[in-house]
Amino acid sequence: FSVFSSSRVVLPCSVEEYQVGQLFSVAEASKNETGGGEGIQVLKNEPYEKDEEKGQFTHKVYHLASKVPKYLQMLAPEGSLVFHETAWNAYPYCRTNDFYIKIETWHKPDTGLLENVHKLDEATWKTVDVVPIDIADNSQVDSSDYKADEDPAMFQSVKTARGPLGPNWQNELDNKNDCPKMCAYKLVTVKFKWWGMQTKMENFIHKQEKRIFTNFHRQLFCWIDKWVELTMEDIRRMEAETQKELEEVCDWCRNAGTAP
Repeated sequence: FSVFSSSRVVLPCSVEEYQVGQLFSVAEASKNETGGGEGIQVLKNEPYEKDEEKGQFTHKVYHLASKVPKYLQMLAPEGSLVFHETAWNAYPYCRTNDFYIKIETWHKPDTGLLENVHKLDEATWKTVDVVPIDIADNSQVDSSDYKADEDPAMFQSVKTARGPLGPNWQNELDNKNDCPKMCAYKLVTVKFKWWGMQTKMENFIHKQEKRIFTNFHRQLFCWIDKWVELTMEDIRRMEAETQKELEEVCDWCRNAGTAP
């Protein structure tokens, strides 16, 4: 049994720009969120090449014990709220696999109007919950996550003059020829294997994925002046530096006895 959701994240940038912005933002987020204990631990973030496929490989460990409701913490078997995510991003398509979640993404130069972009069979597609994400809609952001300097409704790029994004920015973007546009179509498939908790945990994970997608893409847009002029060589250099920092943090956690 699987539960599906399809998030659609529209952005005022091109598919090509997004590739750089995504890699830059992943590296930045990795530095901010890495460490032992609770949260997200990034073990690897590096380029890969296999057969005809080239892209970015990431390996993360999610520690969810303090993130889930108390009743789920009490019901969950020991170790069940720690899971690994491995992702291969062969842009513009990427796939993520782990024991509980699969995330498949298509990046398209439109404003989220394509239906069933992942080509699911008709019966499966009818079960998919389509989740539009508006990065400028602050009602979609938890109050604890809100940061004024990462608010697309307030931010204006110095280098591209994009933003601030008003209430109707997506409709306006559809009618603009002088501003690039794209949508990240993310199909999330959730499976959870502990009987009695499956529905609650799957729903919780879908909610958290939407939160992650929303916050990440708000950051990505508001950081555009930091990445829009970078080349892929700049990104690879930054990734190497970030990976070195991650390894140093993991070494410190192991020595301090806090690593999982």
